[in-house]
Amino acid sequence: MGEICVRGGNVMMGYWDNPEETAKVMRGGWLLTGDIGYRDADGYYFITDRKKDMLLVNGINVYPREIEEVIYHFPGVKEAAVIGIPDARKGEQSLAFVVANDGATVDEKALIHFIKEKLADYKVPKRVKMIAALPRNATGKVLKTQLRQDATAG
Repeated sequence: MGEICVRGGNVMMGYWDNPEETAKVMRGGWLLTGDIGYRDADGYYFITDRKKDMLLVNGINVYPREIEEVIYHFPGVKEAAVIGIPDARKGEQSLAFVVANDGATVDEKALIHFIKEKLADYKVPKRVKMIAALPRNATGKVLKTQLRQDATAG
Protein backbone atom coordinates (compact mmCIF):
# COMPACT_ATOMS: atom_id res chain seq x y z
CA MET A 1 0.00 0.00 0.00
CA GLY A 2 1.19 3.45 -0.78
CA GLU A 3 0.27 6.76 -2.35
CA ILE A 4 -0.32 6.53 -6.07
CA CYS A 5 1.82 9.02 -8.01
CA VAL A 6 1.63 9.76 -11.75
CA ARG A 7 3.56 11.72 -14.34
CA GLY A 8 3.34 12.38 -18.04
CA GLY A 9 2.41 14.95 -20.63
CA ASN A 10 -1.22 14.83 -19.60
CA VAL A 11 -0.56 15.58 -15.92
CA MET A 12 -0.93 19.12 -14.64
CA MET A 13 2.15 21.27 -14.16
CA GLY A 14 0.75 22.83 -11.00
CA TYR A 15 -1.99 24.98 -9.55
CA TRP A 16 -2.43 28.31 -11.31
CA ASP A 17 -0.69 31.07 -9.38
CA ASN A 18 -0.44 28.92 -6.24
CA PRO A 19 3.12 27.67 -5.74
CA GLU A 20 2.52 26.62 -2.12
CA GLU A 21 -0.23 24.15 -3.03
CA THR A 22 1.74 23.00 -6.08
CA ALA A 23 4.73 22.19 -3.87
CA LYS A 24 2.50 19.98 -1.70
CA VAL A 25 1.43 17.76 -4.60
CA MET A 26 4.35 17.83 -7.07
CA ARG A 27 7.69 16.05 -6.51
CA GLY A 28 10.26 15.88 -9.31
CA GLY A 29 7.62 15.90 -12.03
CA TRP A 30 5.39 13.40 -10.18
CA LEU A 31 1.85 14.30 -9.10
CA LEU A 32 1.00 12.90 -5.67
CA THR A 33 -2.67 12.02 -6.19
CA GLY A 34 -3.66 11.59 -2.56
CA ASP A 35 -5.04 8.15 -3.42
CA ILE A 36 -3.83 5.14 -1.44
CA GLY A 37 -3.59 1.87 -3.30
CA TYR A 38 -1.46 -0.91 -4.65
CA ARG A 39 -0.42 -2.64 -7.87
CA ASP A 40 -1.12 -6.35 -8.25
CA ALA A 41 1.14 -8.97 -9.87
CA ASP A 42 -0.48 -8.33 -13.27
CA GLY A 43 0.27 -4.60 -13.13
CA TYR A 44 -3.28 -3.45 -12.33
CA TYR A 45 -3.68 -0.61 -9.86
CA PHE A 46 -6.31 -0.60 -7.14
CA ILE A 47 -7.33 2.51 -5.21
CA THR A 48 -8.33 1.59 -1.67
CA ASP A 49 -8.57 4.89 0.20
CA ARG A 50 -7.68 8.57 0.32
CA LYS A 51 -4.51 9.73 2.08
CA LYS A 52 -6.34 12.58 3.80
CA ASP A 53 -8.73 10.03 5.34
CA MET A 54 -5.90 7.89 6.74
CA LEU A 55 -5.64 7.80 10.54
CA LEU A 56 -2.48 7.75 12.61
CA VAL A 57 -3.06 5.59 15.71
CA ASN A 58 -0.01 5.19 17.96
CA GLY A 59 2.14 6.11 14.96
CA ILE A 60 0.61 3.37 12.80
CA ASN A 61 -1.30 4.06 9.57
CA VAL A 62 -4.92 2.94 9.73
CA TYR A 63 -7.05 3.03 6.60
CA PRO A 64 -10.74 3.74 7.31
CA ARG A 65 -11.80 1.74 4.25
CA GLU A 66 -10.46 -1.46 5.85
CA ILE A 67 -12.62 -0.90 8.94
CA GLU A 68 -15.64 0.06 6.84
CA GLU A 69 -15.36 -3.16 4.82
CA VAL A 70 -15.54 -5.21 8.03
CA ILE A 71 -18.53 -3.20 9.28
CA TYR A 72 -20.41 -3.87 6.03
CA HIS A 73 -20.29 -7.60 6.81
CA PHE A 74 -22.22 -7.12 10.07
CA PRO A 75 -25.92 -8.02 9.81
CA GLY A 76 -28.26 -5.05 9.52
CA VAL A 77 -25.67 -2.52 8.35
CA LYS A 78 -26.69 -0.47 5.33
CA GLU A 79 -23.86 2.08 5.28
CA ALA A 80 -20.74 2.92 7.24
CA ALA A 81 -18.10 5.64 7.34
CA VAL A 82 -15.06 5.78 9.60
CA ILE A 83 -13.20 8.94 10.59
CA GLY A 84 -10.42 9.82 12.99
CA ILE A 85 -11.01 11.76 16.17
CA PRO A 86 -8.23 13.30 18.28
CA ASP A 87 -6.99 11.22 21.19
CA ALA A 88 -4.52 12.68 23.70
CA ARG A 89 -2.79 9.34 24.28
CA LYS A 90 -2.91 7.65 20.86
CA GLY A 91 -2.94 10.63 18.48
CA GLU A 92 -6.15 9.53 16.81
CA GLN A 93 -8.86 6.94 17.37
CA SER A 94 -11.38 5.73 14.85
CA LEU A 95 -15.06 6.58 15.14
CA ALA A 96 -17.60 4.67 13.04
CA PHE A 97 -20.82 6.20 11.78
CA VAL A 98 -23.30 3.47 10.91
CA VAL A 99 -26.67 3.49 9.15
CA ALA A 100 -28.89 0.46 9.75
CA ASN A 101 -30.98 -1.21 7.08
CA ASP A 102 -34.64 -0.21 7.07
CA GLY A 103 -36.37 -1.96 9.96
CA ALA A 104 -33.10 -3.33 11.35
CA THR A 105 -31.42 -2.58 14.66
CA VAL A 106 -27.65 -2.71 15.04
CA ASP A 107 -26.31 -3.44 18.51
CA GLU A 108 -23.27 -1.18 18.90
CA LYS A 109 -21.50 -3.41 21.44
CA ALA A 110 -22.03 -6.50 19.28
CA LEU A 111 -20.68 -4.60 16.27
CA ILE A 112 -17.52 -3.55 18.13
CA HIS A 113 -17.04 -7.16 19.30
CA PHE A 114 -17.46 -8.31 15.67
CA ILE A 115 -14.80 -5.82 14.51
CA LYS A 116 -12.42 -6.94 17.30
CA GLU A 117 -12.61 -10.48 15.94
CA LYS A 118 -11.55 -9.30 12.48
CA LEU A 119 -9.03 -6.49 13.05
CA ALA A 120 -6.10 -5.57 15.28
CA ASP A 121 -7.07 -3.76 18.48
CA TYR A 122 -5.63 -0.41 17.38
CA LYS A 123 -7.99 -0.43 14.36
CA VAL A 124 -11.18 -1.05 16.33
CA PRO A 125 -13.35 2.08 16.59
CA LYS A 126 -13.47 3.74 19.97
CA ARG A 127 -17.19 4.29 19.42
CA VAL A 128 -19.97 3.52 16.99
CA LYS A 129 -22.47 6.26 16.34
CA MET A 130 -25.78 5.23 14.79
CA ILE A 131 -27.22 7.83 12.40
CA ALA A 132 -30.20 7.95 10.02
CA ALA A 133 -28.13 8.68 6.89
CA LEU A 134 -24.58 9.56 5.91
CA PRO A 135 -24.12 13.13 4.66
CA ARG A 136 -23.37 13.19 0.92
CA ASN A 137 -22.52 15.75 -1.72
CA ALA A 138 -24.36 16.21 -5.02
CA THR A 139 -22.43 13.34 -6.63
CA GLY A 140 -23.18 10.94 -3.77
CA LYS A 141 -19.75 11.00 -2.11
CA VAL A 142 -19.81 10.69 1.68
CA LEU A 143 -18.85 14.00 3.30
CA LYS A 144 -16.32 12.87 5.89
CA THR A 145 -15.50 16.51 6.63
CA GLN A 146 -19.11 16.93 7.79
CA LEU A 147 -18.81 13.79 9.93
CA ARG A 148 -15.61 15.18 11.51
CA GLN A 149 -17.40 18.43 12.30
CA ASP A 150 -20.34 16.52 13.80
CA ALA A 151 -17.97 14.41 15.91
CA THR A 152 -16.11 17.39 17.33
CA ALA A 153 -19.33 19.33 17.95
CA GLY A 154 -20.92 16.56 19.97
